[in-house]
Parts: sequence; C-alpha cells; structure tokens
Amino acid sequence: MTTETAESTGTTEDTTEVRPAAVEVHDVHKWYGAHRVLDGVELTVRPGEVTVILGPSGSGKSTLLRVINHLEKPEVGYVSVNGELIGVRRHGEGRETGVLPAKRRGRLKELSERAILGQRSRIGFVFQNFNLFPHLTALDNVAAAPVATGKLTKPEAQELARQLLGRVGLADKAGAYPRQLSGGQQQRVAIARALALRPGVILFDEPTSALDPELVGEVLAVIKDLATSGTTLIIVTHEIGFAREVADQVVFLDEGRIVEQGPPTEVLDHPKHERTRDFLSKVL
Repeated sequence: MTTETAESTGTTEDTTEVRPAAVEVHDVHKWYGAHRVLDGVELTVRPGEVTVILGPSGSGKSTLLRVINHLEKPEVGYVSVNGELIGVRRHGEGRETGVLPAKRRGRLKELSERAILGQRSRIGFVFQNFNLFPHLTALDNVAAAPVATGKLTKPEAQELARQLLGRVGLADKAGAYPRQLSGGQQQRVAIARALALRPGVILFDEPTSALDPELVGEVLAVIKDLATSGTTLIIVTHEIGFAREVADQVVFLDEGRIVEQGPPTEVLDHPKHERTRDFLSKVL
C-alpha cells in the first residue's frame, strides 16, 4: 500500500522489520543425577542487549551458559539464538529455525556433532580459566578458529587476529605464549579469540574470577567497550558495580530458577524478592 492510499483510507501500514530475539531460553530443565540444576528457566535477550546473571555459587549460572551453546544438553526445553534452534531440530526435518510451540518440544531431535560445532562458531564463549592453547602464540590462538572453520585463510585470520589483539590492547603481545602473559592479558586474548568468528552473541562465564584483584579492571574495561559497541552479551559475574554500569537487564538466579529480573536500577537498587535482597546484602 502506498502512502497516498494509506492516507486516503485512513489506515497505516507498519513496515517495521521484526527481528528475532538474540537468545531465547524456553522452559529449560537440567539435572545432574538427582540434582536439578536448572528448573524451568525462561529468558529472552534482545539483539545488542547486555544481560548480567547474578546468583550464589551452585545456582546454575554457568550451566545456563553451557546450555545456551549446547555444551550441556537440557533434559527439557530448548534454546534458540537469532531465531535458530541450538543443538536440535524438529524430528523429520532438516535445519530448523524459529521457535517451537510448547506442545511440540517432544519432537526435537539432536543435531549431529558437526552441525552443533557449526552453531557454536556463531556463539562466542569466554571461560573463567581462559582455555588458551599453551603451545600457540597469542596471535595463533586468536587466528585458529577462523582457519579451522574454513571462514578465513591463514593470512586473513592472522591479519584479523592482529586487529583484534590491538582492540583489546595487546598489539605488542602477538608473539607471546600464554605462559608469558599475566592472567588479565590471557583473558583479553580469550576475548579476542571469541570475537574472531564474529559471533552474534558472546557468553562470559565469570571472566574475572580467576584473576588477581589488580588485573580485574583491565578485563572489565574490554568488556565495557564491547557493551557499548552493540554486541549482544550474556555475562555471569559477581562484579555488582560492573553490572550496574553495563547491564540492560540483570537476572538473579537461585537454585536453578530465575527469582528476579529487570533493569539494574530495579534489581540491584530496589530488589523485590527477599532472596535477592539477602544475596546483595552479602556481596555489596
């Protein structure tokens, strides 16, 4: 319908493109033996949004991240990233995108490991213990994944790695091995490595927990830069001040359930749930 026609009929046409959520977690349950780690988690993260997940040790925070990129398989529920189901497809169909109705969850079938690896290449993951290859330089650690996935040639990947190391303030450490770097420098290399595949979403699992206190700031500064660049981030952390500064939404997880979520001004400054208030009183 043209603008003239719309005006003459008194109607308007909404041509706004509806983008899928960056991440949707649908009624996810996860057990380890008899222990329920995640208990019906529902979470939506919009494109470009920064979500910070807080909670006590053992509340399921790290498991939730690992379920999102299918390092852990949920017993019930499913995850979609940018509209694509992760780790599963509808039974009898090929590559699946979109969100399934609840009644059809039982028809999900596990993807092949090769297909899952392809999906993970679009979901960056920064681990708390860096997980760098000790026998590779910083440059080669960052360049390895684009070459292994066939997305770039080795020279192209190395050029990108140099750019990304410069972005995280380590241009002069390209030839250094992990053992020659501080913990903060290793984590910044790990962040550059996560960026090398140009992921749609980056997951951070307590990225500063293994660092000495004086090194925390340099890693948080890099993540803050990413947060202002429009990258979709999901961050598990105990850094409350950092969460207040960068988060669009804060999620408080306890005993595998989302107890409270909302803007940091609500969850951190005016928590509604007693369990959230108790947790914050101990960490602030």
